[in-house]
Amino acid sequence: MKFVTIGYGEREGYDRTDAAVREEAHAHDERLRAAGVEMGVAGTPVQVRNPGNTGTIVEEGAFLQSMLPVAGFAIIEAESMDEAVELVAKTPCAVAHGVVEVWPLRSAQG
Repeated sequence: MKFVTIGYGEREGYDRTDAAVREEAHAHDERLRAAGVEMGVAGTPVQVRNPGNTGTIVEEGAFLQSMLPVAGFAIIEAESMDEAVELVAKTPCAVAHGVVEVWPLRSAQG
C-alpha cells in the first residue's frame, strides 16, 4: 500500500528538541530515502480552480489551514497503516514537537 504523509512543525519546537534526537531523526529520514521513499520539503503553494471549465483561477497561498506550518511531504510504501505509522514515528516532525499525518493513497485508476 502507498501512503501520503504530511509533516507539520515549526522552528521553535524543532529548536527545543535535543540535538541528538534531531540528528537521529534526520538519519532516519536518510534511511527512508535510501529505501526509496519520495520525500520533500514544502514550498509555497498556490490554489488552482477552474469552475465549470470556464477558466483557470490561480491564487497564491494555502487553502488548508493548520495549527502548525506544513513542513514537508512523503510518499511511502508499507504493508499496513500500522507499519506506515511506525515508519514516520521517528521522523523530524514527529519527534520535534510537530505532527505527521498519514493518509492511505487509494488508486484513482479504478
